[in-house]
Amino acid sequence: MALRYQHFITPAGSAEFPKVIRGEGVYIWDHTGRRLLDGSSGAVSVNIGHGHPRVLEAMREQMSKIIYAHSMRWDNDPSQELAERLARLSGWNFEAAFFVSGGSEANEAAIKFARQVAVSRGQASRYKIISRIPSYHGATTALLGITGDTDYAKAYKPMFVDMPKIDAPLLYRRAAHESVDDVLDRCVRQLEETIIAQGPETVLAFMIEPVGGVSTGALVSPASYYDRCRRICDRYGVLMIYDEIMSGAGRTGKFLAGHHWPNCRPDIVTLAKGVSGSYAPLGAVLASSVMVEDVRRAGGFKHGHTYSANPLGCAASNMVLQVLEDEGLMPRAAVLGERIRARLEELKQRTHVIGDIRGIGLHMAIEIVVDKDTKEIFPDEVRASEKIGLICREYGLLLFSRRTAGAAYGEWLMFCPPLTISDAEVDEMLASFEKGVIAFQKSIGS
Repeated sequence: MALRYQHFITPAGSAEFPKVIRGEGVYIWDHTGRRLLDGSSGAVSVNIGHGHPRVLEAMREQMSKIIYAHSMRWDNDPSQELAERLARLSGWNFEAAFFVSGGSEANEAAIKFARQVAVSRGQASRYKIISRIPSYHGATTALLGITGDTDYAKAYKPMFVDMPKIDAPLLYRRAAHESVDDVLDRCVRQLEETIIAQGPETVLAFMIEPVGGVSTGALVSPASYYDRCRRICDRYGVLMIYDEIMSGAGRTGKFLAGHHWPNCRPDIVTLAKGVSGSYAPLGAVLASSVMVEDVRRAGGFKHGHTYSANPLGCAASNMVLQVLEDEGLMPRAAVLGERIRARLEELKQRTHVIGDIRGIGLHMAIEIVVDKDTKEIFPDEVRASEKIGLICREYGLLLFSRRTAGAAYGEWLMFCPPLTISDAEVDEMLASFEKGVIAFQKSIGS
């Protein structure tokens, strides 16, 4: 038997993955015919659901014209249209977009672009990227040095340059003697102290997820945190990069998660996942025309891939974003997020393993604990969030679980359904989750 992708990524002896057959709306069907509600939108990426007819038709139309054009030799209408659409939706003077095939590629391109901006401005000593622990920014070798997640990086440690990192403001996990302000003060102070310790002339950028992904379980900080970080970056000439691979493209109720804090404008934004709804592999780097012109005057951006600005991917993305606007999915995500949060808060009162409910819009996470009053983390061998996810699958619900660094920072399940989810489907999702949580509690004798 030929070895498949799974055999590269799972330990020997692992159970075989179930086989997916088809998807429609918020549901997918496996090889046994079982229908499952996709409560985490795959890898938080299927933003407008599976098999949307308008997207499929747009892709068929583009395939009948041309599916590939080398971006270093040709321009194409879908990529130009997408650049203009992203500039309009993103605002903040992001007039330029560079297209790649996914999130890791987007973040890699962003740090290389930031480096070229610095060099073009006579600041060739700047190369260090400060990030946060925990965080996840991608799987390329360079990004492993920026990602604050030891699970992904430890095997490759000798192969990359480890960049400086500061604490993410994990407010739910703050020490008993710390207030919210104490945590924010400490984390902001760390940013400035790290810039000074590294030498401000060597620090290129500060990269953060404005709303956390799976590494922090949809971490959201108070507005003052973003504003203060922005001011510190400005003080030392450090660029600010927002990694919106997971949180962008309308999931939080606004096109960019960063739009929730309008006083903190990043210098560069990266997008992927939901920007194409996973109908095609696509990512983007957004920047101002001023930055692009600086790089062009210095010889142009020395970067590219075979599938950059792929016309088929861009055509799919254009229609995904058109659907996002036409169906009012961004404001609906905000409304549904509040409704889901209220229902989960009710469930939290009736159970004891739901510790924290956080996020914005339909980008949410539920932290799982031994006891909600003590916030105690389950022992490593229990793998609580993973078990709840498996139990929920038996009740027809798929949820993405994560235990960053062996649950050193806690563990959670991502509640991120497609933005097209109906009211009835929300009820179904929540009912299945409740059954899963209660069954898990019974399984551990509590």
